[in-house]
Amino acid sequence: MALRLGVSSLTLRSSRLLSAMSRSAYSSSPGGEYGSGAGQGGGSGGSIRDAGGSFGKREAAQEEQYFRRLQNDQLNKMRDAIKQEIEHHEDELKHHQEAIERHKKRIEEITKQHSS
Repeated sequence: MALRLGVSSLTLRSSRLLSAMSRSAYSSSPGGEYGSGAGQGGGSGGSIRDAGGSFGKREAAQEEQYFRRLQNDQLNKMRDAIKQEIEHHEDELKHHQEAIERHKKRIEEITKQHSS
């Protein structure tokens, strides 16, 4: 049961984080291209981005790449957690089916003993 709760809470936290990231990382730039100077593309991002030009654009591209990788890692972790949860439920289903068969056999035995 602890595994199931841990996996479910991980899945919920991951989905909330991914939702927040996708809203912020992929929103359109109000003032122009990312890294094109101070006040544009979401405001000041440091001295290199303030200067604009190719260095600012490169830094913005690296930042986007970092967040894309982070999001991919989170998606992979969420996918793995969901796979674990599926395996857990399949195991539970197997155990329940075995229990049902045991109970059916027991009912048959009781019925045979009672009818004799």
